[in-house]
Amino acid sequence: MNLGDKLKELRKEHNYSQQQLAEKLHVTAQAISKWENNKSVPDIINLVQLSEAI
Repeated sequence: MNLGDKLKELRKEHNYSQQQLAEKLHVTAQAISKWENNKSVPDIINLVQLSEAI
């Protein structure tokens, strides 16, 4: 399982939309989409915030 798949799975387990998660992390929903589709990866600060959010 890659990072994008795991991120999407955890986001859905916690019942967050991409927009809701984006707001929590102060990024765009487009950034969340790119991470989930493995078109880009979150930086280290966003990885820490993700680990705390989900």
